[in-house]
Amino acid sequence: MAATLRTQVAVVGAGPAGMLLAHLLDGEGIDCIVVETRSEAYVAARIRAGILENSTVDLLRSVGLGSRLDAEGHPHRGIYLQWPHERHHINFASLVDRHVWVYGQTQVQRDLIEASRAAGRRVIYEVSDTAIHDIESDQPAVTFTDMDGRQVRIEAGVVVGCDGSFGPCRAAVPERAREVWTRVYPYSWLGVLADVPPSTDELIYAWHPDGFALHSMRSPTVSRLYLQVPNGTDASSWSDDRIWAALAARLGHGQDGWELYPGPIAEKSVLPMHSYVQSPMRYGNLFLAGDAAHIVPPTGAKGLNLAVADVALLAPALVALLAKHDTALADAYSDTALRRVWRCTHFSWWMTTMLHQSGDPFDTQLQLSQLRWVATSTAGATGLAENYAGLPLGF
Repeated sequence: MAATLRTQVAVVGAGPAGMLLAHLLDGEGIDCIVVETRSEAYVAARIRAGILENSTVDLLRSVGLGSRLDAEGHPHRGIYLQWPHERHHINFASLVDRHVWVYGQTQVQRDLIEASRAAGRRVIYEVSDTAIHDIESDQPAVTFTDMDGRQVRIEAGVVVGCDGSFGPCRAAVPERAREVWTRVYPYSWLGVLADVPPSTDELIYAWHPDGFALHSMRSPTVSRLYLQVPNGTDASSWSDDRIWAALAARLGHGQDGWELYPGPIAEKSVLPMHSYVQSPMRYGNLFLAGDAAHIVPPTGAKGLNLAVADVALLAPALVALLAKHDTALADAYSDTALRRVWRCTHFSWWMTTMLHQSGDPFDTQLQLSQLRWVATSTAGATGLAENYAGLPLGF
């Protein structure tokens, strides 16, 4: 059997971008339906970003999504930059009067799912064969097969692609109408989730001759740690002992009395590093947000925050378009969003190339010179702090 549903906004993708957009639109009286390929449990459990910018936290609080964040999130005043025999604290709070919060994407997703259930929003999980139609018309549509095998068509005023790198929305923009920029980095991250309290009060970004390392955290009892590894690395080729030995060396175990505490590793995976930007972020009545339009390496902690910034711009644009027939904000969405996207793309590239080994001795000296400048110059440290803690959402 076939079914036809009607709504004002059809959102493809029920990750943080899609669910937050639905939350913002619902608050303004705009009806939407969200569709998602994966199950609710899978989406809720995905381990992704863990750092929220100041502006992201302000937005979540302003729309009623901040209570658990305030109770369980951990504000951080800055980060440590490290290279052998030196560790320097970059204090965002004193430099730019802004913080970041350690609050994982799984926690943000949980808050969004609970808010969606409480509001009775329509979210359809476990769909297949999703396709986008008629985006150049006034009645674009999304079709899919639901979990019961029914063919479903959603007719809407606009479609929003929040479906990441591999969903159908990015590709729905005709090739003749889109421009794409990419950068593939010659290394990956081996990431581990360890059931051990963090060995540091703030994140440590470590440059080391053996490769980059990062000590992050998810909670007072769970640490998130990363190692630079070659592309194509198989996570299973790294034993737990080898991982902890490499982390100890790169993070400076024993340096000035600091100790890295090992513990059981619950999960390990390899993350390739690349950048991707697609323009425009609007074509006809299809709008793109988050990973559907852009990808950044995780070094600058920008992925989730960029998605939030996109939908913070897009929600009022769609309200004006659909409720007031005012096209100005919708027409400006792509250009406005891409200004912030490119700034964050550059910052992520800058952090990545400053901290990762390329194997070139000339690059090594440039990296060490840059690290010393950032650590000892107020201007250098302020630039890092301003970008890391987050530019205004409308930048």
